Amino acid sequence: MTERKKVTLPSLFAKVAAKQPITMLTCYDYSTAHLLEQAGIDIVLVGDSLGMTMLGFEGTLPVTMEDMIRHAGGVRRGTPSAWLVGDMPYMSYQASVESAIRNAGRFMAEAGCDCVKLEGGAEVAPQVAGIARAGIPVMGHIGLTPQSVSAQGGFRLQGKGADQAKKLIDDARALEEAGAFAVLVELVPDRVTELMTSRARTSFIISLGAGPRAHGQLLIYHDMFGLYPRFKPRMAKQYADAGKLITDGLTAYIREVQEGEFPAKENYFTMADDAYEDLVRQLGD
Repeated sequence: MTERKKVTLPSLFAKVAAKQPITMLTCYDYSTAHLLEQAGIDIVLVGDSLGMTMLGFEGTLPVTMEDMIRHAGGVRRGTPSAWLVGDMPYMSYQASVESAIRNAGRFMAEAGCDCVKLEGGAEVAPQVAGIARAGIPVMGHIGLTPQSVSAQGGFRLQGKGADQAKKLIDDARALEEAGAFAVLVELVPDRVTELMTSRARTSFIISLGAGPRAHGQLLIYHDMFGLYPRFKPRMAKQYADAGKLITDGLTAYIREVQEGEFPAKENYFTMADDAYEDLVRQLGD
């Protein structure tokens, strides 16, 4: 692939204006980021879902700023061209506007992110506004918000009723008015997402399991390649079973080592006979 131009906010909004869907994926490490760079993904999200996919936690709440900064920095080095989103972890922004600005700044300065993402609607509009005033682009996140999953009754569809859907639409507008350049909408009925998309003025809408009628789509990398063993969300499409491929390879490796097939001559190095004989003489064996 030829060298990519850096994805910028103007180039993302140009895609929106041209009605070209934006592509977005999660990523948590350098090697995977390199693959996403080669593929040409528009937006890469270093999500706090790394607590589940990479660290083995049951949810996202144990993830710290230090976890996020370390992983985001590795992803940045792997994909210098994509628009990189740092996911603000639990309690890194809820306590105050000041803490939100400080931690958002860490993503920019220490990890090289292009923007940050916050979960929540109108209730986090002050934090969104503060971060935006500090010159840091902000993405919102509404619908199913994993940091609040206990209060939402678990991993379930949000906005099924008219009142709940109206609140989500109002939240999207509140985030936009606070300065968010985009809003991620997770696990919301497609018609509700369509209404948000049609009403967006200065922001664009990204769908995660929220239907096709948005400005772009997000998938969790581990879901799309069968790499997360605990469950497969309905909203995810599996493009390949990389998990089975890797397991088959590991099984073959174990068998070949046990049966003496690996390593073969092409897998190791030897030394010249005269050098070896000299070594044996020096050892006195």
